[in-house]
Amino acid sequence: MCGIVGYVGEKEAAPLLVEGLKKLEYRGYDSAGMATISEKKVLIEKDVGKIEEVDKKVNFKSMKGKIGLAHSRWATHGDVTKENAHPHTSMKEDISIVHNGIIENFADIKKKVGKEGHTFSSDTDTEAIVHLIAAHHEGNLKEAVLKALNELEGAYALGIISSKEPHTLIAARNESPLIIGVGEGENFIASDVPAILEHTKKIIYLDNGEIGVLTKDNVDIFDLEGNKVEKKIHTIEWTVEKAEKGGFDHFMLKEIFEQPSVISETVEGRISEDSIDLNGKTGFTSEEMKRIKRIIIVACGTSWHAGLVGEFMIEELAKIPVEVEYASEFRYRDPIVEKGTLIIAISQSGETADTLAAIRHAKKKGAKILSIVNVKGSSIARESDIVLYTKAGPEIGVASTKAFTTQLIMLYLMTVEIGHVLGHTNDQQVKNRIRDLRLLPLQIQSMLDERKNVHTLAKKFIEKAHALYLGRGINFPIALEGALKLKEVSYVHAEGYPAAEMKHGPIALIDKNMPVVVIATKDDRTYKKVLSNIQEVKARGGIVIAIASKGDRDIKKCVDYILPVPQNSYILTPLLAVVPLQLFAYYVAVLRKHDPDKPKNLAKSVTVE
Repeated sequence: MCGIVGYVGEKEAAPLLVEGLKKLEYRGYDSAGMATISEKKVLIEKDVGKIEEVDKKVNFKSMKGKIGLAHSRWATHGDVTKENAHPHTSMKEDISIVHNGIIENFADIKKKVGKEGHTFSSDTDTEAIVHLIAAHHEGNLKEAVLKALNELEGAYALGIISSKEPHTLIAARNESPLIIGVGEGENFIASDVPAILEHTKKIIYLDNGEIGVLTKDNVDIFDLEGNKVEKKIHTIEWTVEKAEKGGFDHFMLKEIFEQPSVISETVEGRISEDSIDLNGKTGFTSEEMKRIKRIIIVACGTSWHAGLVGEFMIEELAKIPVEVEYASEFRYRDPIVEKGTLIIAISQSGETADTLAAIRHAKKKGAKILSIVNVKGSSIARESDIVLYTKAGPEIGVASTKAFTTQLIMLYLMTVEIGHVLGHTNDQQVKNRIRDLRLLPLQIQSMLDERKNVHTLAKKFIEKAHALYLGRGINFPIALEGALKLKEVSYVHAEGYPAAEMKHGPIALIDKNMPVVVIATKDDRTYKKVLSNIQEVKARGGIVIAIASKGDRDIKKCVDYILPVPQNSYILTPLLAVVPLQLFAYYVAVLRKHDPDKPKNLAKSVTVE
């Protein structure tokens, strides 16, 4: 979950590495460091703190050398200390590495190399790797790395340099994402595209058990036996501008505001006036749809909430039974995956470790895998049978917003099309569903234009320590998502519940200090039930904030505050209801003096278990 950037070329490495590392801050970190090679010596600078803070202490850009590695660490093994920060070096300080992931047999490696006289200066699993490489080094860095990798157990993304081969940068990957950027007279490695997008759009995605050997003019890929592997070079479609803030104070706010455009981009080319086409180059044909007897959705976090909405959509419109599983739990039991079971994996990054492990487990059981991901060429996409790409563009803010709404759009398109193929939706109903979908971008934009109401409301609640979010039916997952957003970026304790479950425990917490956010749109078939739930909250002195349909006069009589949303079909309500909840979480965080783009202890992509 940390950031890696590496460079080899004709330019001074340090300035490029610092800027690349800053573009990976959203991944989460607690310390930062850099290694370069100058005059056949490995130079190391690192410390605890934000990149700007560490840079002030050590002046990264003063480090000379045209090859180097930079790293932002998020502690797994060992405390947050300067000694545990990356890069790490061998005893002779001639080999330096950076590492993301967890090495499971590091204690055995430490014991082994310790018997050979190697001593350790940190508590990390990473340091065991560099000592192991050094122990195998007999004049050829690539061969030493290959020997070491064949002894490692666990997840890793590695960048490796040596003063004995000052023009060679090595990258290695197993379970933790790492990409290679192919330039002209220069090459790069990175954890994610934004770090190097300014310099190249040509990307090689390393697969598990592969290493890359980079010089300024060449990139060669090998497997762990040393056999050369031919790899495709992908071209990134994002622009640099899309990965920047574009005048907004934070990426999170920018990405909330991008939702109307990314929804339009996601549906573009997939809908006409009266039909939906998901086949294209995906292979998700009518024949494939007819084979589906049961669906299991696997996901984590916000993507799991999208899956819960998808469950309502699919069972309602396509009449196929659906289960939604936490990917982190799925493979640790023995799930029943019979013929006709479709596994749907949802992940923004396409690198979520638990989701990746879940689909591999399902594939062993013979399941067909369909993934909904945002990043082309990502691990989950490459290991799926069918891929439906959302077109959210780069999402930098840790708290997912536009990726979530595009996931819902893709689930909606898929559901309507399957329902039509299976005969549960007729031509006119499909046409009506497409009409409803086309309304969404303008409706969401109208709410964004009226965001001052949300900001004003947020000011009233910045001192509150707790909040309860309630919803029913298809909007229950949005209550979960709203609560998660508030927790993630403002550090206010919040919980989401089905509204009817309030009486089974949470009602005990309600008093005059407890804000209760209720999704109560009039198009919801449980609307009257929700009004009754609101009355129960008010009877106990609770403060009620309602996400309600515009023009609803009935609800005004029984709530304290209203955040109005336009009316659309019941199935699409979640896409409208979530927007004011995203804005509310954002404004509460900013008013509480927190940076919503970099929440403490969180990372954008959870790439290790």
